Amino acid sequence: MPHLPPMPALRAFEAAARHLNVTRAAEEIGLTHGAVSHQIRELEARLGVRLFEREPRGLTLTPAGDTYRRYVEAALAQLRDGGAAVARQGKGRVLTVSVSPNFAHKWLVPRLGRFLEAHPDIDLRLSASVRHVDFRGGDIDMAVRHGDGNWPALDVAKLCDERVFPVCSPALAARIGGLAGLTGQTLLHDRDPAAWRDWLGRFGVAAPVPPHGPVFDQTSLAVDAAVAGQGVALARSALVALDLAAGRLVRPVEEATDAPFAYWIVCPPQTARTPAIARFRAWLLEQAAV
Repeated sequence: MPHLPPMPALRAFEAAARHLNVTRAAEEIGLTHGAVSHQIRELEARLGVRLFEREPRGLTLTPAGDTYRRYVEAALAQLRDGGAAVARQGKGRVLTVSVSPNFAHKWLVPRLGRFLEAHPDIDLRLSASVRHVDFRGGDIDMAVRHGDGNWPALDVAKLCDERVFPVCSPALAARIGGLAGLTGQTLLHDRDPAAWRDWLGRFGVAAPVPPHGPVFDQTSLAVDAAVAGQGVALARSALVALDLAAGRLVRPVEEATDAPFAYWIVCPPQTARTPAIARFRAWLLEQAAV
């Protein structure tokens, strides 16, 4: 590709454009002042435009230089990301996945043995965090996020939609007589006591005022309290599926509402087809379909 400028010239231009100072650019990339100036002049000659205005107090970008800077910065960032992705592959089949603590505790970890048994060659590492990770750091390969799926810079696949409904222990369910009976029970709250009020209100039932029952900062804790018979939790379907299947929890009423968000599998587009990511994504989708 004869029209591509040499990499040293691009690095010299990017550093000079960022610092607007040839001396600092030269120090950063390990070249002499003269070498950086030469690379920039060669690049200008190749492109047929001036990239900088040389002034007594330093450099300023010309309009053409400012336009070219944006392209060069994006290209170098892509090369760095590609190098990081290849380097991770070179270290073996290490797969680092970010998930929320709730999803890890109630959905992923109980199922994980099946994946590890089927894929012993993948060294899986889980990172549980409530924050959405920034993939630009290169430490996380993929994530399962709870949200609306609107992350245009990422490769996105829906894992599952959710429904919201009450759950409790079988013994407690026997004492609840329909929706109205919920208001006489201990209601387990997930951070927002208004959630029960809003959910019951959808069906014309008034929640206790003030709301009674403990408040937990994690949904998984409210669900575990419900398993222990401590009250009724308002739960999302994905986080209680295994407890319902095992009979540790039951639904004391049939009413349910659609959750506003879903679970999504996300990763950088440039690594979406790497074997370890593709295999883990396929396994997650298989598990969600069961």
